[in-house]
Amino acid sequence: MRKFFCFIYLATLLLPVGAQEVLSLDSCRALAIANNKDLLISREKINAAHYQKKAAFTNYLPKISASGGYMRNQKEISLLSDAQKSALGSIGTQVSGAMQSGIQGVLTQHPELMQSPELMAVLQALGNTDIATPLNNLGNSLVDAFRTDTRNMYAGALTLTQPLYMGGKIRAYNKISKYAEELARQQHDTGLQDVILSTDQAYWQVVSLANKKKLAEGYLELLQKLESDVDKMIAEGVATKAEGLSVKVKVNEAEMTLTKVTDGLSLSRMLLCQLCGLDLSTPITLKDEQEADLAALPAATDNIDMNAVYATRPEVRSLELVSQIYRQKVNIARSEFLPSVALMGSYMASNPSVFNSFENKFKGMWNVGVVVSVPIWNWGEGIYKVKAAKSEALIARYQLEDAKEKIELQVSQSAFKVNEAAKQLAMAQKNLEKADENLRYATLGFEEGVIPASNVLEAHTAWLSAQSDKIDAQIDVKLTEIYLKKATGRLTAGY
Repeated sequence: MRKFFCFIYLATLLLPVGAQEVLSLDSCRALAIANNKDLLISREKINAAHYQKKAAFTNYLPKISASGGYMRNQKEISLLSDAQKSALGSIGTQVSGAMQSGIQGVLTQHPELMQSPELMAVLQALGNTDIATPLNNLGNSLVDAFRTDTRNMYAGALTLTQPLYMGGKIRAYNKISKYAEELARQQHDTGLQDVILSTDQAYWQVVSLANKKKLAEGYLELLQKLESDVDKMIAEGVATKAEGLSVKVKVNEAEMTLTKVTDGLSLSRMLLCQLCGLDLSTPITLKDEQEADLAALPAATDNIDMNAVYATRPEVRSLELVSQIYRQKVNIARSEFLPSVALMGSYMASNPSVFNSFENKFKGMWNVGVVVSVPIWNWGEGIYKVKAAKSEALIARYQLEDAKEKIELQVSQSAFKVNEAAKQLAMAQKNLEKADENLRYATLGFEEGVIPASNVLEAHTAWLSAQSDKIDAQIDVKLTEIYLKKATGRLTAGY
């Protein structure tokens, strides 16, 4: 919705241009601000800094990560040796042989036992019993039970990490991101004031040249009328050809001056169109071009509070933010040799699993703990980094103090120029009054034939100079007021 209203507002500003209506100073400012690429870039820098601040805040929050892997092994891990596997596989045969050997040994040592038919029947039954096969199967099953089957291995983990104390690094980063966003806004305001200043300068340059064009056209008309009168007087024999040639030279000079002013005005209009984002060939007309008198009023230069100036100047605020950022960088450098504490929790699963012997199933377990990292020795690297960061912070503070001194000088110079422009305007108005009176007397004397044409030409030249000085003085009053607002940080006020 806000973009829609901005579009409607810009459309209302552009419609007068297409309809050949008048553009005011505020309209030119609005167009310049809306179309300036540097301001568009600085707005995006504000957005980027804003999202970086949000990203920095997430360092306070727990991080969750998942990992997994698969590995194909050439051989599997064996818990039994080859000899143990062979022994378990033939355990039945070994037991059966041992039993046969044992019975023969008993009969050899005790031949009297052979006299008992019942006992001989039992011994014969034991000797004929086949226990080798089931025992061998049991041994082979034990061997199979001890197989790990680790040729295909799968593993996965889900880990949660919650920072508890990082030596103040997270807090410092959050403050830096906050200052960086505000710094981007202040830099945007600085660029905004520069755009307004450039637009105002171009606007009043066009107004100045437009008035000088009118002045040159009026001056040319006066000289052409004088030329016509001198030609008539030469025809009547009351004026010389030398006087006529002098007037014609002045007419040619006036035509050349008008051409130069016209060309300069065209170039100045192109510059203003470029600043406003319009096509260079757009025929624009400015509101103050149509004013017969610019009615410039000098700005007030009394009671300028420098503390208020420092508070409103975006450059000062930018350097203050830079100083704050470097202070936080000192904390970041110091955090590198401070302990860090984090809470860790995870769930890990693998296949094969070993929680119930070796099984080809996914099984896992969770765990939780605290991780503490304490730097012990780094050959003083952290100390040097802290000292370097402190030096950078001092540099930023000195730059801030230097900027305040220069701004105070700039404000004083701007106030002086405002007062000087007011004096120049008053003098120009008095000179113009005298030039008007002088031209009136010279014209009357020439018409009466008591004053030569050369005196009239001098009076015309003086009048032209006085008119031009008045226009310059009025424009200077306007521009010095703008410079004073820029120096005091109030250029955007009223817009």
